[in-house]
Amino acid sequence: MAQQTATKAPTQKPVGTSGVFFSFAPWIIFGVVASPSTWEYAALAALIAAIVLSGKDMLRGRFFLLDMVGIVFFAVLTVLALALDRSQLLWLETYAQVISNGVVAVVALGSLFADPFTAQYARQQTPREYWGSPVFAHINRVLTAAWGVVFALMALSTWLAVRNPSMDDWFNWVVPIVLLVGVVRFTERYPESYKARAV
Repeated sequence: MAQQTATKAPTQKPVGTSGVFFSFAPWIIFGVVASPSTWEYAALAALIAAIVLSGKDMLRGRFFLLDMVGIVFFAVLTVLALALDRSQLLWLETYAQVISNGVVAVVALGSLFADPFTAQYARQQTPREYWGSPVFAHINRVLTAAWGVVFALMALSTWLAVRNPSMDDWFNWVVPIVLLVGVVRFTERYPESYKARAV
């Protein structure tokens, strides 16, 4: 009986794409707006978005890993933009999108060694008795890995855009958009698909 309870699939979706999207929104804003001439404004816009979107959760004592990293990251960029001369920030102007995508990839993949970051959102929609189930753990490991890999590929794509200016539109826009659309759809469909196989 205990084994059945441990392996039974949650009755609700383990991850809400809206919650995950809100945490990624500041990073997406930064990726869309940032360029060699606008990255300072992109950092400030992303910082404001991160604070606004996570403010309600923080007031309720809920702190999501990606939200906290975003606030710190974009605050640091904003301070650097205010404190340093442009000549000292050429490297940041050039690789701002690469760095931001790389940070998300490291955070997502690094969370696999402790608590997969998607599990934080899943717990908001899943009854507590399922949090320790193998199905819940597996789904969130897979989804977290998927997001981490996607942002690692986006970091590579934006790096290729820097190295190949003639392909800028493809590597800075087309490839990242395709990757994001793909991982959002995967996040929506995989939990139910896996639970159907696991039952």
